[in-house]
Amino acid sequence: MQKRKLGKSGLEVSAMGLGCMRMSFGDKPTDKQEMIAFLRKAVERGITFFDTAEVYGPFTNEELVGEALEPFKGQVVIATKFGWKHGEKGPHPSVGVDSRPEQIKRVADASLKRLRVEVIDLFYQHRPDPNVPIEDVAGAVKDLIQAGKVKHFGLSESNAELIRRAHAVQPVTALQSEYSIWWRSIEESILPTCEELGIGLVPYSPLGRGYLTGKIDENTTYDNTDIRRNNPRFTQEAIKANRVVIDLLERVASQKGATPAQIALAWLLAQKPWIVPIPGSRKLERLDENNGAVAIELTPDDLSQIDSAMSQITVVGDRY
Repeated sequence: MQKRKLGKSGLEVSAMGLGCMRMSFGDKPTDKQEMIAFLRKAVERGITFFDTAEVYGPFTNEELVGEALEPFKGQVVIATKFGWKHGEKGPHPSVGVDSRPEQIKRVADASLKRLRVEVIDLFYQHRPDPNVPIEDVAGAVKDLIQAGKVKHFGLSESNAELIRRAHAVQPVTALQSEYSIWWRSIEESILPTCEELGIGLVPYSPLGRGYLTGKIDENTTYDNTDIRRNNPRFTQEAIKANRVVIDLLERVASQKGATPAQIALAWLLAQKPWIVPIPGSRKLERLDENNGAVAIELTPDDLSQIDSAMSQITVVGDRY
């Protein structure tokens, strides 16, 4: 597995990371022991970058990742996140955000225990909190870094202004945002800001929540626990209308002896050398397929053809 550095931070990770959310949240339930075995096989295949969050589950995803990766301490990089408010039924996006410094520090201590580590490799603010100045958020993480509890500070879904303000207080190692061949809004101001400041980009949903694999059609059904069940891009109409994106990926894939998913991931990797996608596989064949994207080279001509074709396509349905 090739390695990449997240911006100028020196944090080196596998060129393809692994998003762990769906192993215990937002999709059909899975067997914990199966997922532990899967995570350990991912390490054997060269994955060193794993993404989780306290809100996934809640809490159960961090516990799963912590138990699975405990034998590989020091060999892998685990990223987790803070920033959701805790309701009586546990943290949930609908309960609201909470990035007060005391909450950040409380979450860090709890995450350290669940992840079974002495230090959190990368600690993201999960979503901006309009009630807490970003300088206070960055300052709280700076305190945690000085205390030896956190190594690197990250942001997620932040705009260019917030990134700059946070970075001035505590250098930001990575920004996690949705980015893929069919969701490119960060290209206007956020991507150039990351480049200027030397911040790595970690795209989540790099395969469009599974749509860009080409394996979803208008007859696909979703479990009650699957977050795509109410997603505007997964209505029958949107699935049918967006088929043109899959047709494009399939055309390029046939020229490269690849799959649509591999082309979607290779396209991301080709954008910048400091981009590390985190597709959320749960099956070994999918993991191997995704990892195969690292070896696919898209030429400048390939990339320009893809950009030109995408500029003629109107993607139907918002991302949330």
